[in-house]
Amino acid sequence: MTGAGTGVRAGVVVLSAERWLPLSVAHAARADSMTAGHRERRSADVAHPIDDFLYDYYGVKPGLLRRWHPGGGVVLAGSRDDLATHAAWRWYRTAADGVGLDVTAFLADRGDTVRYVAALLAATASRSAQTGCLGLHEWAMVYRQDDARRRHSLPLRPGRAGTDAVVEAHRLRCSHFDAFRFFTLDAVGRNRVPLTRESQVAHEQPGCLHANMDLTKWALKLGPAVPGDLLLDCVELAREIRTLDMQASPYDVSSLGEPAVAIETSAGKAEYVARQRGFAERAAGLRTRLLTVCAALTSSEVHP
Repeated sequence: MTGAGTGVRAGVVVLSAERWLPLSVAHAARADSMTAGHRERRSADVAHPIDDFLYDYYGVKPGLLRRWHPGGGVVLAGSRDDLATHAAWRWYRTAADGVGLDVTAFLADRGDTVRYVAALLAATASRSAQTGCLGLHEWAMVYRQDDARRRHSLPLRPGRAGTDAVVEAHRLRCSHFDAFRFFTLDAVGRNRVPLTRESQVAHEQPGCLHANMDLTKWALKLGPAVPGDLLLDCVELAREIRTLDMQASPYDVSSLGEPAVAIETSAGKAEYVARQRGFAERAAGLRTRLLTVCAALTSSEVHP
């Protein structure tokens, strides 16, 4: 035994209902707290350019966030009623001592995804954090663009001409394809390097706000193999990063109660870089945890 309500057999941790049920309840409560604002706005048909990004872009669903997963290598013990919910979920298997993730079935469906995520995260983690982009990807997305085509209805803080002037006064250093692909045609050629989906693994780096927000995407892709607390930690970080993303953008976010981080000024640049570095440090820990999940999954392919 490794603790009250915990046992180990053949490398698998067995959690008693007394141990895991409170974890599941606490997880659902944390998820509900995190999604409360979004759910209220959705019922009122009100959009929020900062918060809704996670739900619209990453396809985050409040109901799925409430689902607590123990991760691979863990079996949940308990009564039939205790186990009924998990037993009904995809990729779970019922055995004599409880219910747990069927890693073989999961890899049969998601093996290629697991290997890609592992390769991307490992490559990103191997590089030094670059902090010279200054969030100009958001500016490049509206560069010389007709106002009617903007993604958000918020006004531009520096105005149309002022926004274009900021882009032209800086060198674009975006390293993230999924930000680069939204650049306007006039901005694409201004980036330091052209980015493609095929070169994504070669360019992603751990200082990038979007690469660090994407930890939410990769956690969702890994599904029930990711422990519940790790998923919510990724979502929580992504929400904070998105705030800086929009504060440093050309959009005026004062109506959302957020102050601007004016990256066109020396003070704004310094604030952006300091917060970017803090996010990179936090993301590094989450990236390592996700890599551990991937390693455990892929090792089971070799050692079933």
